[in-house]
Amino acid sequence: MKVLVVGAGIVGMTLAYEWLNKNPNDEIVIIDKEAHEAFHSSGKNSGILHAGFYYNTDSLKAKLTADGNRLMKDFCRKKNVKINETGKLVVVKNEDEIKTLFELEKRSKANNAGAYIISEEEARKIDPNAKTYKYALYSPNTASVNPKEVCRVLRKDLENKGVRFLFKMPFEKFNESYDFLINAAGLYADKIAHSFGVGLNYTVLPFKGLYRKYLGKDKIIKTQIYPVPNIKNPFLGVHFTLMADDTIKIGPTAIPAFWREHYVGFERFNFSEFLEIVTLEIKMFFKHKWFRDLAFYEMKFYNPKNLYLEAKKLVKKLPNNFKNYPPGIRAQLVNLNDLSLVMDFLIEKTENQIHILNAVSPAFTASFAFAKYVLEE
Repeated sequence: MKVLVVGAGIVGMTLAYEWLNKNPNDEIVIIDKEAHEAFHSSGKNSGILHAGFYYNTDSLKAKLTADGNRLMKDFCRKKNVKINETGKLVVVKNEDEIKTLFELEKRSKANNAGAYIISEEEARKIDPNAKTYKYALYSPNTASVNPKEVCRVLRKDLENKGVRFLFKMPFEKFNESYDFLINAAGLYADKIAHSFGVGLNYTVLPFKGLYRKYLGKDKIIKTQIYPVPNIKNPFLGVHFTLMADDTIKIGPTAIPAFWREHYVGFERFNFSEFLEIVTLEIKMFFKHKWFRDLAFYEMKFYNPKNLYLEAKKLVKKLPNNFKNYPPGIRAQLVNLNDLSLVMDFLIEKTENQIHILNAVSPAFTASFAFAKYVLEE
């Protein structure tokens, strides 16, 4: 059988990896419109390996993240890819956030994520600079890797197993025959699905994640430090990331973008996408108060000072010594029936097609477990 995978990101490549484990004699071709693997979200994310405590227990994210964390670490150890075993503290700003913190611990137990409540004093021992109120949630299983290195090593492994990669190859220009299609095209997965009449009730709404990189030589944090999130939306809030090489950055934002690859200025500007996405955002703005609140809150982060001030709430001391770090785009799926954000992974299938429509965070962490789940189903 000849299998076509669209998208050379972590999800597309792990699906190819798992397919070969089950069907070693099949022919797999992976195409991507960009010049190399992991060009978009897979290469631009922080490389955080999440533990799995954020997610509703009946969700695929809950089902797959803890296993995905373990499988990704197994792959990295096998391939000598560095894992920074940082752990994570979720810190509390006030009394109102404590209830959510205990809900996260409850989810952690249900999801086998290994995170648990500790006291303010215990948090201080883990990271003296972390600032919390009464309690914190500690996640020993959270870690970080270099996502570009992971994807580069995975691509090399797939090529050694006979997988053919075709770059600078948009799906609409690929004219070879194939027996099975796996659509893992990220920002454009919905467009490809729609061309087959699949997933017509959904569309991608891009959100821009801005970051700032710490320039100081001192190690101002010892672990990942996150705020208590609003668990009604899929964003985790501005936080501290300790990357695989111990680089520290703050972010990301979740700013509604105006076209799918709206990274910087008018780079990769697409007028038809601009009209389509802005129209959708206007509809959501007038229909949902939460979207209006989110838009107003997030837009302020275009001012770097506000990103610094938001991060400063999580620590006791923070030198103002940052510079811009390359942004990322989150391919967040929207349900067109009620203009709500799709919170969980979403897969649509036909007899000879799999369309990965919503593979947002923690898709990088969950990718190996996600691939096993999709192909077993």
